[in-house]
Amino acid sequence: MKIRFANFPPTLVILAVGAVSSPAIELPDGPGKAETEKLCTQCHDLAKSVSMRQDRNGWGVTMTKMIAAGMKGTTEELQAVLSYLEKTFPPEALPPININTAPAIQLESRFSLKRSEAAAILKYRKEHGDFKSIEDLKKVPGIDFSKIEAKQDSLVF
Repeated sequence: MKIRFANFPPTLVILAVGAVSSPAIELPDGPGKAETEKLCTQCHDLAKSVSMRQDRNGWGVTMTKMIAAGMKGTTEELQAVLSYLEKTFPPEALPPININTAPAIQLESRFSLKRSEAAAILKYRKEHGDFKSIEDLKKVPGIDFSKIEAKQDSLVF
């Protein structure tokens, strides 16, 4: 994601309003660390700034909100922060789903299943007992197995 900085000329400088809080955490070294410490402490502590773990789009949305709330920096600084956050604080991997205990909504969202497909898995599980392997899931009628197969690494039995 590329943040649009059309309303913020490259010559903007930080406007200190009162005391800027000092970082309560030590950020990992890397390109953009200094800019992140500089910009993300303008209105709250650094620990709060990096507490979320997001992909580039998520960090871009967060930064756009912070800019709207008054965060000031040059275009180059903002791009450096975005790249640093994306690389240093990526989204955490989702835990695997236990196919034998997962509710329908979890199956729908994780595997992009239709509601009817998730219901078919629950019905089959109830009628036939726990799934022992990915092969058992192939026996469930009415599902697009390719959706599950594509993400089988996130399944546990």
